[in-house]
Amino acid sequence: MILTSFLVFLGAFLAVGLAAAWRARASRTDYYLASREVSPWLAGLSAVATNNSGYMFIGVIGYTYATGLAAIWLMIGWILGDFCASLFIHRRLRQATEATNEASFAGVIARWGGGDMTLWRRLAAIIMVVFLGAYAAAQIAAGGKALQGVLGWNPMTGAFIVAAMVLAYSWAGGIRASIWTDAAQSFVMLIAMTLLFVVGLEGRGGIEGTIAEMGAIDGFLDLFPADLLFPGALGMILFVVGWMFAGFSVVGQPHVMVRFMALDTPTHMTAARIWYYGYFTLFYALATGVGMLSRLYLPDLGALDPELALPTMARELLPPLLVGLILAGIFAATMSTADSLVLSCSAAITHDLTPERLERPVMLKAATAFVTILALVMALSGSQSVFSLVILAWSTLASAFAPLLTLYALDRRVTELWAIAMMALGVGTALFWREMGWHNAVYEGLPGIVLPLILGALVSRALPQERYVPAEAKG
Repeated sequence: MILTSFLVFLGAFLAVGLAAAWRARASRTDYYLASREVSPWLAGLSAVATNNSGYMFIGVIGYTYATGLAAIWLMIGWILGDFCASLFIHRRLRQATEATNEASFAGVIARWGGGDMTLWRRLAAIIMVVFLGAYAAAQIAAGGKALQGVLGWNPMTGAFIVAAMVLAYSWAGGIRASIWTDAAQSFVMLIAMTLLFVVGLEGRGGIEGTIAEMGAIDGFLDLFPADLLFPGALGMILFVVGWMFAGFSVVGQPHVMVRFMALDTPTHMTAARIWYYGYFTLFYALATGVGMLSRLYLPDLGALDPELALPTMARELLPPLLVGLILAGIFAATMSTADSLVLSCSAAITHDLTPERLERPVMLKAATAFVTILALVMALSGSQSVFSLVILAWSTLASAFAPLLTLYALDRRVTELWAIAMMALGVGTALFWREMGWHNAVYEGLPGIVLPLILGALVSRALPQERYVPAEAKG
């Protein structure tokens, strides 16, 4: 029954994505940006679904299972940082997308300042292909873990299924297929996660019984993590601020920001943000709650793989029909996010890395197929957890792109060589921070963003500045 339900719901999600082919047009702007005509509710729900993806369903719940109540600071810091960035960057990026008429994330940034930073653009494309590819591999691995947790299948089987369906999505409708599926998956997963949380809570005797059981687990209800960089308030502040920068890092994620770049008009950005943050806050809170409940229902899972908490708990508590629904929802999330990631990689290859932009639809799709196969190989050979792999890719991309994007949104400019120096400093700092093991206490994106941003701010003060005028103001 679980398998039947899973296949039915998965087929429905796939049908939604393939239906986007009816709206597809043979152009790079349509393939990568849905012709910049996405409505606010679709842009908002798609952005949050892409942001969450297998990281939320598999990674965050697994992290909460292992950490306990202290994981709530991840949610609070992330959403606050994300919101602060959206107040001054998202709309400016959408304006720059229209002004430059570029279809790729790096292309818009490279031409935002009025020039065409060719070397920076190609270096940025290399970073995107490497780390977005790793990110896509994590999504494919998440799909495999979901199948393993519910159906007991070899995770390689799930990885092959996700990769095959990603190819089907991208071949049919490009980014529009991903956006449509994101929206359908968002509504379904909110209902399923709510049911899982309510049923789990009632099964432990309600709120009082649940709190009593959690209190019996050593350190599970501690408000602060045990491995802070410094003891006391200072360590806690650094921990929360670190996760605020994880949320701020959204502006450096091409696969998320492309949703806002595809919005029908910059004036609808506020409406898109309402959909985005309304859903994000509710779903993140539910996912954290389910992660904590899973520790009670699956006390021995930590010795195996805590990232199997969601699918395993669903199988324990819900009827087969809803278990299949959750499994299909996880699959839809990993597929739509992986699709977005490989499309962003494809755009980097066809429009930023190659000497001449590739415009023919068959070449765009061939590049997408290449990236999908690369991500599948990485997923099959990698041993890192979904959570660790996503955070590594997330922080590196943020350190590479968020500082320069922030400067541009604040009407500051630097030369191409300084832009390259900022990118190198950010990526190098983030990777060094993680290599030293300090990321366990403070998110590596904090120094990875702050140091190049300070460098850029100092350099821009010594250079003549020309205020950016958005396309709508020029018109």
